[in-house]
Amino acid sequence: MIENPYKGVTGLRRIGRALGYSLDGLVVAYRGEAAFRQLVWLAVVLIPIAAFLPEPPIAKALLIGVVMVSLIVELLNSAIEAAIDRISLERHPLSKAAKDMGSAAQMLSLIMIGVVWGLVLLG
Repeated sequence: MIENPYKGVTGLRRIGRALGYSLDGLVVAYRGEAAFRQLVWLAVVLIPIAAFLPEPPIAKALLIGVVMVSLIVELLNSAIEAAIDRISLERHPLSKAAKDMGSAAQMLSLIMIGVVWGLVLLG
């Protein structure tokens, strides 16, 4: 097996670096992706509302969880778009398909927010 020279860090140092890379990713997404910023502000509103609703803990977890899933999906969608654009800015059917599928995943996560919040609040 070929050793990857970038995989030599272990232990707490590796965890620290991973945390740094993750925070860098959040900053890049927030600064560069309007959709991510919009979802962050939606989360800033919805998560405290969920926390203070008179609902059982499992319902609160669901309400908060679907909002977090949408943020995760947007990060992955943005990563797909960045990777495609890094490869080539040329229009290509496979590039379009990849970007469209990422967008569809985000649309489904937003629908999931609406369905879960609707069921919990109206159910």
